[in-house]
Amino acid sequence: MNTKWLYALLLLLATSMKSTAQSQDETLVAAAVETLRKAMVDADKTALEAITAEGLSYGHSSGKIENRQEFVEALVSGKSDFVTINLSEQTIKIVNDAAIVRHKLDAENNDGGKPGTVSLYILLVWQKQNSQWKLLARQAVKVPK
Repeated sequence: MNTKWLYALLLLLATSMKSTAQSQDETLVAAAVETLRKAMVDADKTALEAITAEGLSYGHSSGKIENRQEFVEALVSGKSDFVTINLSEQTIKIVNDAAIVRHKLDAENNDGGKPGTVSLYILLVWQKQNSQWKLLARQAVKVPK
């Protein structure tokens, strides 16, 4: 076999394997985002703790920043209560052991017993820890009206 063809074949194979791995990570991150969405609506403490990193920095559109414990407690206590969460316009970019996720969040909430709605742009930073994607950081901004 011609050496040029062999190198071309190896390059094609390596490129194919890289894109497949990236696609697999993107699929796993998308599943992690869905797990987080469901855990937030259900206020499921176990699921919330399992999907978030210990060093979580969770930023609200108001400017309030919560750590992992504060984020989970706010949801479990009902202080922050999502009735529904709908995500759209989602993009996922994998960079080594990190994933950058952006999407639009539209939700019905019942924070502190007061019904309302929210429309936000969200930035999520996920980190692969022991083969599992964990939410490391989140920042929200209000969608301009």
